[in-house]
Amino acid sequence: MIGFKKWRRGRLKKQPFPAEWIRILQSRVALYDRLPADQRQRLHGHIHVFLNEKNFEGCGGITINEEMRLTIAAQACLLMLADISDYFPTLRSILVYPDSYHAPVQEFEEGGIVTEGHEWRQGEAWDMGSMVLSWKNVKRTSKHLNGKNLVLHEFAHLLDSELGATENWQPGSKNSIYANWSRTLNKEYKTLLQKVGRNEPVLFDVYGASSLVEFFAVATEYFFEKPQEMMRLHPDLYEQLHFFYGLDTIGYG
Repeated sequence: MIGFKKWRRGRLKKQPFPAEWIRILQSRVALYDRLPADQRQRLHGHIHVFLNEKNFEGCGGITINEEMRLTIAAQACLLMLADISDYFPTLRSILVYPDSYHAPVQEFEEGGIVTEGHEWRQGEAWDMGSMVLSWKNVKRTSKHLNGKNLVLHEFAHLLDSELGATENWQPGSKNSIYANWSRTLNKEYKTLLQKVGRNEPVLFDVYGASSLVEFFAVATEYFFEKPQEMMRLHPDLYEQLHFFYGLDTIGYG
Protein backbone atom coordinates (compact mmCIF):
# COMPACT_ATOMS: atom_id res chain seq x y z
CA MET A 1 0.00 0.00 0.00
CA ILE A 2 2.83 2.40 0.86
CA GLY A 3 4.54 1.56 -2.43
CA PHE A 4 1.34 2.31 -4.36
CA LYS A 5 0.92 5.66 -2.61
CA LYS A 6 4.50 6.62 -3.47
CA TRP A 7 3.99 5.55 -7.10
CA ARG A 8 0.70 7.47 -7.37
CA ARG A 9 2.22 10.61 -5.87
CA GLY A 10 5.18 10.34 -8.21
CA ARG A 11 2.83 10.28 -11.20
CA LEU A 12 0.89 13.27 -9.87
CA LYS A 13 4.08 15.29 -9.42
CA LYS A 14 5.01 14.73 -13.05
CA GLN A 15 1.76 16.16 -14.39
CA PRO A 16 2.03 19.45 -16.29
CA PHE A 17 1.23 22.52 -14.23
CA PRO A 18 -1.40 24.53 -16.15
CA ALA A 19 -0.48 28.05 -17.22
CA GLU A 20 -3.74 29.31 -15.77
CA TRP A 21 -2.76 27.91 -12.37
CA ILE A 22 0.51 29.83 -12.55
CA ARG A 23 -1.39 33.04 -13.34
CA ILE A 24 -3.64 32.49 -10.33
CA LEU A 25 -0.68 31.94 -8.01
CA GLN A 26 1.13 34.99 -9.37
CA SER A 27 -1.89 37.18 -8.70
CA ARG A 28 -2.96 35.66 -5.38
CA VAL A 29 0.13 34.35 -3.57
CA ALA A 30 2.81 37.00 -2.98
CA LEU A 31 5.43 34.42 -2.03
CA TYR A 32 5.11 32.45 -5.27
CA ASP A 33 7.23 34.66 -7.55
CA ARG A 34 9.89 35.02 -4.86
CA LEU A 35 10.67 31.31 -4.89
CA PRO A 36 13.78 30.11 -6.74
CA ALA A 37 12.86 28.31 -9.98
CA ASP A 38 13.72 24.85 -8.66
CA GLN A 39 11.55 25.33 -5.59
CA ARG A 40 8.65 26.55 -7.72
CA GLN A 41 8.87 23.28 -9.65
CA ARG A 42 8.86 21.28 -6.39
CA LEU A 43 5.91 23.33 -5.21
CA HIS A 44 3.98 22.50 -8.39
CA GLY A 45 4.42 18.80 -7.74
CA HIS A 46 3.35 19.10 -4.11
CA ILE A 47 0.26 21.09 -5.12
CA HIS A 48 -0.83 18.31 -7.49
CA VAL A 49 -0.62 15.77 -4.66
CA PHE A 50 -2.28 18.03 -2.10
CA LEU A 51 -5.25 18.81 -4.35
CA ASN A 52 -5.65 15.12 -5.14
CA GLU A 53 -5.68 14.03 -1.49
CA LYS A 54 -7.53 16.80 0.34
CA ASN A 55 -11.22 17.61 0.22
CA PHE A 56 -12.44 21.23 0.07
CA GLU A 57 -15.91 22.09 1.34
CA GLY A 58 -17.71 25.39 0.97
CA CYS A 59 -19.60 26.64 4.06
CA GLY A 60 -21.87 29.59 4.72
CA GLY A 61 -23.09 29.69 1.13
CA ILE A 62 -19.69 29.85 -0.56
CA THR A 63 -18.90 27.72 -3.63
CA ILE A 64 -15.38 26.31 -3.86
CA ASN A 65 -13.55 27.23 -7.05
CA GLU A 66 -10.10 26.66 -8.54
CA GLU A 67 -8.71 29.94 -7.24
CA MET A 68 -9.58 29.03 -3.65
CA ARG A 69 -8.15 25.53 -3.86
CA LEU A 70 -4.89 26.70 -5.47
CA THR A 71 -4.36 29.68 -3.15
CA ILE A 72 -4.73 27.52 -0.05
CA ALA A 73 -2.85 24.50 -1.40
CA ALA A 74 0.15 26.50 -2.60
CA GLN A 75 0.73 28.14 0.77
CA ALA A 76 0.21 24.93 2.70
CA CYS A 77 2.76 23.21 0.49
CA LEU A 78 5.33 25.98 1.03
CA LEU A 79 5.81 24.58 4.52
CA MET A 80 6.78 21.17 3.18
CA LEU A 81 9.11 22.12 0.34
CA ALA A 82 11.83 20.20 2.15
CA ASP A 83 9.51 17.18 2.56
CA ILE A 84 9.20 17.50 6.34
CA SER A 85 5.57 16.31 6.31
CA ASP A 86 3.73 13.46 4.64
CA TYR A 87 1.20 15.92 3.25
CA PHE A 88 -0.37 16.67 6.63
CA PRO A 89 -1.62 13.10 7.14
CA THR A 90 -4.26 13.93 9.76
CA LEU A 91 -5.96 16.48 7.52
CA ARG A 92 -8.81 15.29 5.35
CA SER A 93 -11.05 18.30 4.74
CA ILE A 94 -10.63 22.07 4.48
CA LEU A 95 -13.82 23.97 5.28
CA VAL A 96 -13.95 27.43 3.70
CA TYR A 97 -16.27 30.18 4.90
CA PRO A 98 -16.76 33.43 2.96
CA ASP A 99 -15.74 35.57 5.96
CA SER A 100 -14.96 35.25 9.67
CA TYR A 101 -17.30 32.72 11.28
CA HIS A 102 -19.05 32.34 14.63
CA ALA A 103 -17.54 29.46 16.63
CA PRO A 104 -18.62 28.01 20.00
CA VAL A 105 -16.12 28.32 22.86
CA GLN A 106 -15.90 27.03 26.42
CA GLU A 107 -14.11 28.70 29.31
CA PHE A 108 -13.19 26.66 32.38
CA GLU A 109 -13.19 28.56 35.65
CA GLU A 110 -12.27 27.68 39.20
CA GLY A 111 -14.58 25.27 40.93
CA GLY A 112 -15.29 23.34 37.74
CA ILE A 113 -17.57 26.03 36.33
CA VAL A 114 -17.83 25.94 32.52
CA THR A 115 -18.97 29.03 30.65
CA GLU A 116 -20.15 28.57 27.07
CA GLY A 117 -20.24 31.28 24.43
CA HIS A 118 -19.29 32.20 20.87
CA GLU A 119 -16.52 34.21 19.20
CA TRP A 120 -15.61 35.30 15.69
CA ARG A 121 -12.68 33.45 14.14
CA GLN A 122 -10.68 33.59 10.91
CA GLY A 123 -9.41 30.02 10.95
CA GLU A 124 -8.55 27.02 13.09
CA ALA A 125 -7.10 23.53 12.75
CA TRP A 126 -9.26 20.84 14.38
CA ASP A 127 -8.11 17.52 15.81
CA MET A 128 -10.84 15.65 13.90
CA GLY A 129 -9.14 15.88 10.50
CA SER A 130 -10.51 19.26 9.42
CA MET A 131 -9.30 22.83 9.06
CA VAL A 132 -11.53 25.90 8.87
CA LEU A 133 -10.51 29.03 6.95
CA SER A 134 -12.12 32.36 6.11
CA TRP A 135 -11.68 32.99 2.38
CA LYS A 136 -11.80 36.77 2.86
CA ASN A 137 -8.87 36.56 5.27
CA VAL A 138 -7.00 34.00 3.15
CA LYS A 139 -7.17 36.39 0.17
CA ARG A 140 -6.12 39.41 2.22
CA THR A 141 -3.17 37.79 3.95
CA SER A 142 -1.92 35.89 0.88
CA LYS A 143 -1.29 39.02 -1.20
CA HIS A 144 0.88 40.96 1.25
CA LEU A 145 4.21 40.05 2.84
CA ASN A 146 3.65 41.64 6.22
CA GLY A 147 4.16 38.66 8.52
CA LYS A 148 0.46 37.89 8.80
CA ASN A 149 -0.64 34.90 6.74
CA LEU A 150 -3.65 32.85 7.78
CA VAL A 151 -2.82 29.72 5.77
CA LEU A 152 0.81 29.57 6.92
CA HIS A 153 -0.33 30.09 10.52
CA GLU A 154 -2.94 27.32 10.57
CA PHE A 155 -0.81 24.80 8.70
CA ALA A 156 2.08 25.55 11.06
CA HIS A 157 -0.27 24.36 13.82
CA LEU A 158 -0.81 21.12 11.89
CA LEU A 159 2.94 20.60 11.55
CA ASP A 160 3.37 21.32 15.25
CA SER A 161 0.79 18.66 16.05
CA GLU A 162 2.36 16.20 13.61
CA LEU A 163 6.01 16.72 14.52
CA GLY A 164 5.80 17.92 18.11
CA ALA A 165 7.62 21.19 17.47
CA THR A 166 6.50 22.79 20.74
CA GLU A 167 5.72 19.68 22.78
CA ASN A 168 8.22 16.90 22.24
CA TRP A 169 11.43 18.87 21.69
CA GLN A 170 11.76 19.95 25.29
CA PRO A 171 14.75 21.02 27.40
CA GLY A 172 16.81 18.11 28.64
CA SER A 173 16.79 16.23 25.35
CA LYS A 174 19.88 14.11 24.83
CA ASN A 175 19.90 15.10 21.17
CA SER A 176 21.84 18.37 21.05
CA ILE A 177 20.09 19.51 17.85
CA TYR A 178 16.65 19.25 19.40
CA ALA A 179 17.92 20.73 22.66
CA ASN A 180 19.13 23.82 20.78
CA TRP A 181 15.76 24.11 19.05
CA SER A 182 13.82 23.89 22.31
CA ARG A 183 16.15 26.23 24.17
CA THR A 184 15.94 28.88 21.44
CA LEU A 185 12.18 28.63 20.96
CA ASN A 186 11.46 28.88 24.69
CA LYS A 187 13.96 31.73 25.18
CA GLU A 188 12.49 33.76 22.32
CA TYR A 189 8.96 33.14 23.58
CA LYS A 190 9.82 34.32 27.09
CA THR A 191 11.50 37.42 25.66
CA LEU A 192 8.35 38.23 23.69
CA LEU A 193 6.24 37.83 26.84
CA GLN A 194 8.50 40.22 28.73
CA LYS A 195 8.51 42.86 26.00
CA VAL A 196 4.75 42.69 25.50
CA GLY A 197 4.30 42.99 29.28
CA ARG A 198 6.45 46.15 29.26
CA ASN A 199 4.71 47.53 26.14
CA GLU A 200 8.00 47.52 24.25
CA PRO A 201 8.07 47.35 20.43
CA VAL A 202 8.38 43.83 19.01
CA LEU A 203 8.78 42.34 15.54
CA PHE A 204 6.16 39.63 15.94
CA ASP A 205 2.40 39.93 16.17
CA VAL A 206 1.62 40.12 19.89
CA TYR A 207 -0.83 37.24 19.44
CA GLY A 208 2.26 35.04 19.54
CA ALA A 209 2.56 35.85 23.25
CA SER A 210 -0.65 33.96 24.04
CA SER A 211 1.09 30.56 24.14
CA LEU A 212 4.20 28.74 22.90
CA VAL A 213 2.03 27.00 20.30
CA GLU A 214 0.84 30.33 18.91
CA PHE A 215 4.35 31.74 19.06
CA PHE A 216 5.60 28.94 16.81
CA ALA A 217 2.82 29.61 14.28
CA VAL A 218 3.42 33.38 14.32
CA ALA A 219 7.19 32.89 14.00
CA THR A 220 6.54 30.67 10.98
CA GLU A 221 4.61 33.48 9.29
CA TYR A 222 7.54 35.87 9.78
CA PHE A 223 10.11 33.26 8.75
CA PHE A 224 8.49 33.03 5.32
CA GLU A 225 7.34 36.60 4.85
CA LYS A 226 9.89 38.75 6.74
CA PRO A 227 13.05 36.63 6.92
CA GLN A 228 15.49 39.55 6.65
CA GLU A 229 13.93 41.28 9.65
CA MET A 230 13.89 38.04 11.61
CA MET A 231 17.53 37.35 10.82
CA ARG A 232 18.52 40.88 11.86
CA LEU A 233 16.55 40.96 15.11
CA HIS A 234 16.26 37.27 16.01
CA PRO A 235 19.16 35.45 14.28
CA ASP A 236 19.08 32.40 16.57
CA LEU A 237 15.36 31.87 15.98
CA TYR A 238 15.82 32.28 12.22
CA GLU A 239 18.57 29.65 12.21
CA GLN A 240 16.41 27.20 14.17
CA LEU A 241 13.45 27.67 11.83
CA HIS A 242 15.88 27.26 8.94
CA PHE A 243 16.81 23.92 10.51
CA PHE A 244 13.18 22.93 11.19
CA TYR A 245 11.81 23.73 7.73
CA GLY A 246 14.98 22.91 5.80
CA LEU A 247 14.69 26.20 3.92
CA ASP A 248 16.69 29.40 3.71
CA THR A 249 13.93 31.91 3.08
CA ILE A 250 16.33 34.87 3.06
CA GLY A 251 17.30 33.70 -0.43
CA TYR A 252 13.74 34.25 -1.73
CA GLY A 253 13.04 37.23 -3.90
